Amino acid sequence: MSCRFCRAARRAAQTGLTGRDLNELKTQAGSIDDASRISLRQLIRADQLTAARHTVMLSIPVAFVLSLVSTFVAWRAGRLWIALSWLACATLVNLVRIPLCRLSPQRVAQLLPWMHARGEAGSAGAEVELNLRLHWILALLSGIAWAGMPWLSDGYTTPETLFYLTCVCGITAGAVTHGFAFARIPIGFITPPLLSVIFCLFAFDHNPTRLALAVTAVIYLAGLIRGARVGERMFLRACALKHEATTANQALALAHEELRQFATRMQYQAEHDLLTGLLDRAGFMQVAAQVVAQVMAHHQHRLCLMFLDLDGFKVINDAYGHEAGDQVLIEVARRLQDGLPEGATLARLGGDEFVILYPLDASAELPEQLAQRLIAAIRQPFARLAHRHIGLSLGIYLSRGDDINEMLVCSDAAMYEAKRRGRNQFYVFNQSLDAHLQMKRDVERDLAHALARGELEVWFQPIVRHDGHTLDGFEALLRWTHPRHGAIAPPDLIEIAALAGHSEELLRFIMGEVANMIQFLQAIGRCDLRISMNISPREMERIVIEDLVASTLKARQLPARMLEIEITEETAIDLQAATQTLVALAIQGVSIAIDDFGVGYSSLGFLRQMQVSRVKIDRSFVTGLADKTENQALVSAVLQLADSFGFQVVAEGVESAEDLQTLQGLQCHAMQGHYFAQPMPAHAARQQVLATARV
Repeated sequence: MSCRFCRAARRAAQTGLTGRDLNELKTQAGSIDDASRISLRQLIRADQLTAARHTVMLSIPVAFVLSLVSTFVAWRAGRLWIALSWLACATLVNLVRIPLCRLSPQRVAQLLPWMHARGEAGSAGAEVELNLRLHWILALLSGIAWAGMPWLSDGYTTPETLFYLTCVCGITAGAVTHGFAFARIPIGFITPPLLSVIFCLFAFDHNPTRLALAVTAVIYLAGLIRGARVGERMFLRACALKHEATTANQALALAHEELRQFATRMQYQAEHDLLTGLLDRAGFMQVAAQVVAQVMAHHQHRLCLMFLDLDGFKVINDAYGHEAGDQVLIEVARRLQDGLPEGATLARLGGDEFVILYPLDASAELPEQLAQRLIAAIRQPFARLAHRHIGLSLGIYLSRGDDINEMLVCSDAAMYEAKRRGRNQFYVFNQSLDAHLQMKRDVERDLAHALARGELEVWFQPIVRHDGHTLDGFEALLRWTHPRHGAIAPPDLIEIAALAGHSEELLRFIMGEVANMIQFLQAIGRCDLRISMNISPREMERIVIEDLVASTLKARQLPARMLEIEITEETAIDLQAATQTLVALAIQGVSIAIDDFGVGYSSLGFLRQMQVSRVKIDRSFVTGLADKTENQALVSAVLQLADSFGFQVVAEGVESAEDLQTLQGLQCHAMQGHYFAQPMPAHAARQQVLATARV
């Protein structure tokens, strides 16, 4: 019990109890625990006595009836006087047991003062022990009486033996069944009659059947004794648990008065962020539900929910430490609190995320003005951050009382749109964002069924060599036409698949289609062509890409050199996460390509370390290249680096003959774009390969 109370005290301490309060509670608990250890045995013994008295009263009528029937059988066998003598002995013992069950333990102790034994904790315990001892002695005497049954059948050798053995088995089994509370009582009763059975079966008429029956009786006796002890242990355990629970309730009742005064503080901590003192998520949800209900009841005002997220806060934690980060959050909360309009609710949802909810009545400040004011307040320098500023991205959702969870989702989507547009600004949730959000929900809901029904496809866009017509390979591109939203952009599809937990399933599907194309090319002798497939940052983090690639290629006996893995520069930036995977792929013989090169931050050292075989210049630098001299200079520089480092360059987004001629003049290794061919289904890509082979 004391351990339970310690755990309860620790939980209370976490909600605001002082050390002095805990010491007082511990002192009280200690005194209760000492008393509990003293009285627990008494309580269990009292339960044993109560159960024993009840079961004895139930078993006496059964034993008496069996005694009468056994006497009747003996009378028919010509042993009336022996049977009557036996019946008298058995009945006499039972007649003594009846008042022992009906009299109180105190009364029994008064009638038998000479048998009064000292208990472990006073007279009450001694009285219970005395009664249990008397029940055990009388049970033993009753068992001795039943051990005289062999005189009714000449040592179990007469034709009535089967009946008498059945009676002994039945009454001993019943004694163990009823006597589960105190094992000594049933054991004392069953041992004499069963020992007499065993003795008679061994001693008289030595035939194999009787000897086998004697052995069975020995096993039966052992089983009954074990059953009685197991039953008692289970009863003791149940009683101990019951009384421990009662004792714990008493201890908690004593502590209730001390804990009551902390109820308000506990409630406050359950609904507020301990760092900033603002409402936390749980507290905000409660307050927001009330505000929404009021607005919907009056049909007067709209609601504005703002979702705020700090820009660059992770850098603060990494550069200055979490203590400095906590101080920044406290200061941010203060600045936001100072800038709140009247009637607004501010909460910290966690990390560097905050929300503001306020009704838009006629006199309320416009959300756009409030957003600009809050962004300006957060941009002010922080005392602990020398020469460093923090930005604020803010999403706004206007509503007339939608579900608060829906409002949070929409404002969160608006906040991420603000970040995408450059951060440190706000964005108001609109129909376009609503349509995009609905699209993501529908795609997330339908993606699993689409994968199961084979609705997704992998299309292939040709990559041509320097001359502009010789086929160099294909890039695999994911395609899905949603029944409601039409063609889904591959980046959206991959992002939604990751959120829905279908990334690995989707990647396996793409890998399977790519393997089919490689298998086709191998079959027609075009092992010089490569198939490129894109790997997203999320897939690099969550899936063991190298194992998937190796198992697929091995299962189909395909050459690794015909597969190329494209990773974006965003993935390549995280060297620690990408190195192991990319090196493992390169060792297998898979080509590595950097996609969208020029828009990220890949280093030349990384290109060499990862054994990159190709880089693909982003289309933003290639489309319209003939008219952009600065882009021509960039492409030329990349090509010169490629010659030095030994990798190829693929120009994406070629859409005109002028762009092609410019790239040829720069000696670009390979090109890709709508000028040559648009992405096409797998069967069309196969036909193009066959057509070029014939030419």
